[in-house]
Amino acid sequence: MASIFNALHIGYTGLQVAQTGISTTGHNIANAETEGYSRQRVVAKAATPLDTYPGNVGNGAEVQNIQRIFDNFVFDRYSAVSRDKEFSDFEKKTLDELSTYFPEIDGVGIKADMTKYYDMWQTFADNPDNDAIKLALTTQTNTLTQHISYTQNQVKSLQSQLNDQLGVNINEVNSIAQKIAAINKSIDIAEAGDTFTANDLRDQRNVLERSLSKLIGAEVSSGTLQSNIQVDGSTNTKTGSYSIHVNGFNIVDGNTHHPIHISNEKNPNAFYEVSYERQDGTLVPMAQKITGGVIGSILNLRGSSIDTTSGMPTDGVLQNVISQMDAFAKGLIESTNNVYARGATTRMESNEISLNPTNAMMNSLNVNAGTFNLVVYDIDGNIAASREITINQATTMTGAIGSNSIQGQIEAQRDDNADGNANNDIDDFISFNWATFKNGKNGMELTLDSDAESKGYTFALHDNLKNDSYKTGTNFAGAMGLNRYFDGDNAQNIKLNYAISNNSTLVSAGQTPSSGDNVVALNMVQHQYEKFDFKVGSKKYELTSYAMFDLTATEVGSKTMAATLRNETITTQFRATEMEYNAVSKVSIDEELTNLIKYQTSYGAAAKVITTVDQMMNTLLGIKQ
Repeated sequence: MASIFNALHIGYTGLQVAQTGISTTGHNIANAETEGYSRQRVVAKAATPLDTYPGNVGNGAEVQNIQRIFDNFVFDRYSAVSRDKEFSDFEKKTLDELSTYFPEIDGVGIKADMTKYYDMWQTFADNPDNDAIKLALTTQTNTLTQHISYTQNQVKSLQSQLNDQLGVNINEVNSIAQKIAAINKSIDIAEAGDTFTANDLRDQRNVLERSLSKLIGAEVSSGTLQSNIQVDGSTNTKTGSYSIHVNGFNIVDGNTHHPIHISNEKNPNAFYEVSYERQDGTLVPMAQKITGGVIGSILNLRGSSIDTTSGMPTDGVLQNVISQMDAFAKGLIESTNNVYARGATTRMESNEISLNPTNAMMNSLNVNAGTFNLVVYDIDGNIAASREITINQATTMTGAIGSNSIQGQIEAQRDDNADGNANNDIDDFISFNWATFKNGKNGMELTLDSDAESKGYTFALHDNLKNDSYKTGTNFAGAMGLNRYFDGDNAQNIKLNYAISNNSTLVSAGQTPSSGDNVVALNMVQHQYEKFDFKVGSKKYELTSYAMFDLTATEVGSKTMAATLRNETITTQFRATEMEYNAVSKVSIDEELTNLIKYQTSYGAAAKVITTVDQMMNTLLGIKQ
């Protein structure tokens, strides 16, 4: 039978439920601006009634649980779009920076410098013996090469910055994953017995989960999904087994953290390589598996695959720009030098060549099958001797006299002039020397010298072109760097030939030593309209120098524009998903104030019950007196 003390207990339970509701509401209000906090609701139920006559008598209320309002489906979408937005934001920011290195649209930059460079060759062709114009030409050449080198250095510096950021972000991923593993342990302890839910710990974990998604595109795999219709129709959460993975690589398994390894100790260029340690201790490369978040964007831009020989990335947006710039510069250097080698000189020295003398040149250098002529001029510019040198797939640098080698063909004793004189042929005028590079450097150097310099004899190398196209020549002089106008072999080290840079009067406009000869200068002017082969990895482009640079600059602009448009779309999706997530979980101050009034009223009513019971007890005690 229910007693008056039972009524007092009922009032007390009402106070407890109302007090818990006020505390929970206050907790919501205090954390209204806390990142990742999910609003909480008190789940109350009627206490077990007293089974008496004439029936069950209520026994008050009790708090069943304090449940957070959280929709795992919405959160997963929110994490996924956050991952995409971080990837896109970083990509756009980086490509915006990259595009400033190619300001061609404003009429300035490398292309404008090239136009001025070729215009100076035209001016030089019109005045081939003018030393002032030679100085102006070399000055403009230096401007062009310095701009190419500066631009390439900027791109490489940006790539290096991304590499540094990769290291920082991977360390951050490991730190966050370790924190999640620790929180998982705390959640297991707090929720032991399946009695209560560790709401704040789960919120903290969700914040870290989304951070991992934003950083590396990590995804969470959990056990069963449970809903709570008593609190909210959209409330659900995952329980049971827990892991976080990056495209199949688990970095968190319950309470265990599996760190991602990153190292650049063995890389000559300090590029980080990312790997995952299996249970047997084996390191498995995983960079190419990381496609989301900031780190995915960094790897997409920097390059995710590292060549074991060169230590350079083999893919990536920035690496592609670097490779294209190198191809552009190398093509410009070799094709220009191949034309400039037509100018008569007394000595030709090659670049440092890493070539085994027994190897066929076409397998190691950018040399084509075909022929070129070695031409000797007397002091008046007349041809004194000429010999055709043939290059095919089996041609080597050195070999016996008369063999299919450059040395053998130059030193062969032939009657080039068909005059019966054995002392006025190419082998009598030009000496061949293939030796270890000077100054103790690794590599070989080819030197061709005039044996009759004292008598005024000079020589030149004329590539034999098919269909009058510079592209169809052997490119022997260009590939070797003989009598070169440009030094270097890529966009970073391209520069005007050292000797010419120190003495601009050495620039030659003609292919003979005769005054007024401007054939080479005119060929240089024509050079800008000719197509050459530019090799970028396994790709080959048949373009003019202008077009090759345009390819690079246009690709940068196109990628930047595409990234901007993609970012706008993803940002719109992110805002919509964020609003949906906030509508479910974020604290509404208006709603909480309403709940506060509700619980305050409930608390007052429960207190009134206790006051009433107190008056009843006083009345009973008064009757006894």
